[in-house]
Amino acid sequence: MSKTVDFYFDFGSPTAYLAWRRIGAIAERTGATVKPVPILLGGLFKATGNSAPATVPAKGIYMFRDLSRFARRFGVPLAFNDAFPINTITLMRGAVGYQGSDDFCTYCDALYDAMWRDNRNLGDPAVLAAVLDEAGLDRARFETLVNDAAVKDRLKANTEDAVARGAFGAPTFFVGDEMFFGQDRLDFVEEALA
Repeated sequence: MSKTVDFYFDFGSPTAYLAWRRIGAIAERTGATVKPVPILLGGLFKATGNSAPATVPAKGIYMFRDLSRFARRFGVPLAFNDAFPINTITLMRGAVGYQGSDDFCTYCDALYDAMWRDNRNLGDPAVLAAVLDEAGLDRARFETLVNDAAVKDRLKANTEDAVARGAFGAPTFFVGDEMFFGQDRLDFVEEALA
């Protein structure tokens, strides 16, 4: 019987980017289904009293060095984004809007690569528009999606659901009721799915 892993993510998290690049192979090896759940990391932090590691300078420096180690180990290109941190609300509304469509993975791949591989400032509307164009995504459709009340409500509900389940950061994974936090816990996720 196939298992499912719920994958709570935000484009503003470099650790979620590394997880995004690795979770597909884990699903293939285990026969699992990945259910990506877009959340607003800032909202999650506010609800749980957590904060980004970069708010502690020494921790932020160490974390990026550590992420670089993981990226090398797993062959994932990674570059620190000079615009980090940015407000990801529009980006995450886009993920919610595209969810369930053929464009969802195209959108996520394009935004993650732009943010964490190509060092592009997705907080700049002109840069975001160029990334959407390069990915072949219709900008008018994107604008409609990110301004849709149902999409906004779904992002809020996803974030509230993550909080209710005990999440405090991204990426967070659930296999059944078992929670795993961080891309460095993907080996445990894989064991739970195997």
